[in-house]
Order: sequence, then structure tokens, then C-alpha cells
Amino acid sequence: MRTILIRFIVAGAAGMAFFGARADTVPPPQGVLNLTASASVEVPRDLLQISFSTTRDGPDAGAVQSQLKQALDAALAEARKAAKPGQVDVQTGAFSLTPRYGPKGGGITGWQGTAELVVEGRDIAAISQLAGRITTLTVGHATYSLSREAREKAEADASGQAIARYRARAAEYARQFGYAGYAIREVAVMSNDAAPPPRPMAMRSMAASTTNEDLPVEAGRTTVTVSVNGTIQMK
Repeated sequence: MRTILIRFIVAGAAGMAFFGARADTVPPPQGVLNLTASASVEVPRDLLQISFSTTRDGPDAGAVQSQLKQALDAALAEARKAAKPGQVDVQTGAFSLTPRYGPKGGGITGWQGTAELVVEGRDIAAISQLAGRITTLTVGHATYSLSREAREKAEADASGQAIARYRARAAEYARQFGYAGYAIREVAVMSNDAAPPPRPMAMRSMAASTTNEDLPVEAGRTTVTVSVNGTIQMK
């Protein structure tokens, strides 16, 4: 048994040495070049999201919850008048009720609650006008972004430019290195846009909001960038 075991070990070592030798004799790839190209497209942001909220405070949880519900129901009723799928979409946000405790581990002394309403859509003018008509909630923040349709179109334009630049660079570098052409080994296409953080808005008091003034908005523009990274085999 010992002799057989030793023979197997020797044979295994020899096999490993054989395959290792073959691996060492495989030459590394020649004429492989890593390339990067990118393109950017600047487009106007066409999607606006506004968050409305309010807080209530009192000694009775039921009373605080009732006040929040009344404020949210009134805002929802106004928002639903302007709702249009894809243009002005309305949804409720956070609705919470938490106890307030006394000092030094005392018991519950009161309750505080928060209700939120979110309006989003591509009809920026209609959303701005709606913000002036909602009087029971205050404006928290506004966020501008790209709709899916606008993003897809911008990405298609930028990717076409980036890929064309990648191919042009690949052909030119191959020529400069003395090759007749090239073939793509592997490639990755990535996109991103410089999306801004939520923009805080001045909190409007209920008294000020009764003037029904439109909320001043300016969506601005954003840049969509597409990058192409990969390697080519020069031939």
C-alpha cells in the first residue's frame, strides 16, 4: 500500500509539472489595447417632485391624529383636482404619530405627528400652481430630475456619440501602432447623469399660503454622460 501511494504522488506531481510547463509556454496576448471614450448630452430636466408636510402636537393621540388626517384630506382633495397620469401624479407619504416623554424618564406628556403628501409630474406649471392652492400643508422640498422618456433619449444620443468615438480611437491607435485593423475583445457601456440633491424650499406658513400664489420653480438642465470602456485586439 505504501508503494502504491508513493507512485500516485509521484505521478500526480509529474502531471502538475507537465501542465505547469504547458501553461508557461502559452505566450501572453499581444496587441491588446485598453481604451476609454465618453460623450455628454445636456438636456433640460422635465420632472418635478414637491413634498408637502405638516406636524401637529397635543396631549391626546386621537386628537393629533384627527388633525393630521383633516389637513391631509384637504390637501389630497385639492391635489386630485389637478391629477393627470404622467403629468401630475399624487401620492401620500409618511404618516406618523410618536409619543413625547417627560424629563428624567417621566411618562408620556403628549403626542406629535407628521403627515406628508408628494406631487410629481412633467407638467411643471400645473404643479407650481397646485402648490399655491394647498393651504393645509407646507412645502418641504422640491426635486428636479429627468423623466424616463427624456433619460432614454439622452442616453441613446450620448451612447451613439461615445461608441463612435471609441471606434474612431481604436482605428487610429491601431494604425499608429502599425496594425491594419482591430477587433473588440470586451466592452462595457455605462451611463450617469449629474442629478442634483433635493432642493430645500422656504417653508410657507398657512397664513402666507392663502394668497394662492404659484410656487416659483426653475428646473434647469442636467448632463447625461455615457462612457465606453473595453479592450481591443489589434490585428
